Amino acid sequence: MVNLDLPSFFNTISKANVSRDMKYLILIFCIILSLQLSAQVPEDALRLSWTAPSGTARQQAIGGAMGSLGGEISAAFVNPAGLGFYRTSEIVVSPGFRLQKDNANYRGTNTSGNSANNFNLGTSGFVFGFPSRDNTGFVLSLAVNRAANFGSNTSYKGQNDYSSFSEQYAEEFANSGLSINDAIASNTLSYGTRMALYTYLIDTATIGGVTQVIGQPQKILNAQGVLNQVNNISTKGGITEISIGLGGNSNEKLYFGVSIGIPIVSYTRHLSFTESDATGNTNNDFASSTYNETYSSKGGGVNAKLGIIYVPVSSWRLGLAVHTPTVYALTDAISADMTTNSENYTSSHIISVTSDMLDQNTGSGNVKYDLSSPWRIIVSGSYLFGGGAEDVKQQKGFITGDIEYVANRSSRFTSPQDDNGNPVYDAGYFDAVNSTIKSYYKNNFNFRLGGELKFNTLAARAGFSYSMTPYSQSDLKADRIFASAGIGYRNKGIFVDLTYVQGFTKDVNFPYRLADKSNTYAVVKQTSGTVLMTVGFKF
Repeated sequence: MVNLDLPSFFNTISKANVSRDMKYLILIFCIILSLQLSAQVPEDALRLSWTAPSGTARQQAIGGAMGSLGGEISAAFVNPAGLGFYRTSEIVVSPGFRLQKDNANYRGTNTSGNSANNFNLGTSGFVFGFPSRDNTGFVLSLAVNRAANFGSNTSYKGQNDYSSFSEQYAEEFANSGLSINDAIASNTLSYGTRMALYTYLIDTATIGGVTQVIGQPQKILNAQGVLNQVNNISTKGGITEISIGLGGNSNEKLYFGVSIGIPIVSYTRHLSFTESDATGNTNNDFASSTYNETYSSKGGGVNAKLGIIYVPVSSWRLGLAVHTPTVYALTDAISADMTTNSENYTSSHIISVTSDMLDQNTGSGNVKYDLSSPWRIIVSGSYLFGGGAEDVKQQKGFITGDIEYVANRSSRFTSPQDDNGNPVYDAGYFDAVNSTIKSYYKNNFNFRLGGELKFNTLAARAGFSYSMTPYSQSDLKADRIFASAGIGYRNKGIFVDLTYVQGFTKDVNFPYRLADKSNTYAVVKQTSGTVLMTVGFKF
């Protein structure tokens, strides 16, 4: 049994002797370092780029395809050349409501999370048309859109005879080269590792004459025992983007436009992971441990979208748009606590610690950094039934589609600069994270298809979108599928659109990552339903 006072015997330790799979070494190394700098991991970059289609009710009803159709305020967020089709001005508001349910499978056990319901604001704003007599003119737009919604409740549990969440902390401590006392007092290590040392979830042990770092739950696994693991994750927030767009045309053949976007990010994650002994043995140095964490990321960015739409004949429209990376300036903050019951390993049995206790000597773990999102290229086409571009009232409907290429591997973390223009953090750290992104993710395609049929003042619409997996590893299965339908009414300068979107998302969630063995993960399946209404007035 070890007393709570840290003995001087543990002031020096040797690094754990573990083998490493080189394919994952860079990834784990980045994650270990990133935890020291307030948890910038590859998933942070993906969260801001692998998003669902958004927009007005009309755009959502046709699968989000707006790369070549034009004449919609949401074109400012997809292909601003579509603004050039306006001949009048309008005001638009698009309130909506989203319902979501997550189901997860972890090590053979299925678990359902609580429902997450969120208010959504689709594309809303103003369009000001300034037509001219020579078929040119220009259009100005000011719009806001909920580009991403982070609200979800994910829960999973299962029995694990393969690994323990304590091993991630043992790895980080072993690689630090610090004594236990110095490690607990160091802000270069993650809260989790420092708390694991403080509560004796991990400790040093002499095995075969070699001093090593071991997690108490590993003793159960080494004895062929089993651990119960439960992970509850609740997230909220989103990305709200403000856009200023400008569009025009040349002889109603070539339409062009540009928009500047200012996305505002607010993301909060509450996580609670519990690991407990499933053997019933009350004398194996481990009963349970719970780690709670609240992580937030807030900030803003700027991007540009450029596009053209070519009308070779009145019934066809061909579009091309390029979205520059969004350059974000973000601030992350973490608060955490851990409680461990190590049975008779310590005299106190149950020990708790909070991040506030650790911060008394080291300061808070808040950090500022920059992130660039991926480049995007959208190629699209539309076919109009009935009248063409010059005869809107005679149009009977259309079919339209987008193909979007997303360069996920181009996402980059960078350090902010001080007043002298020097990086605040070691550039080598961010280089390692960026190398991880390139190996962990792949560039992917998004496909959007939709159509509309007009019946005088009424219209019926349907659409579909599909996003491919962003992961480079073939065993990590992920995709997004959305099916939508809606109706619309237009008469005398007033329009009302109503849409329902059914979403199906498949993704993976890693409760922890280890360097010396394959990582276990949960397969998360998310279903969502969104009701969206757009009301607009032309003037």
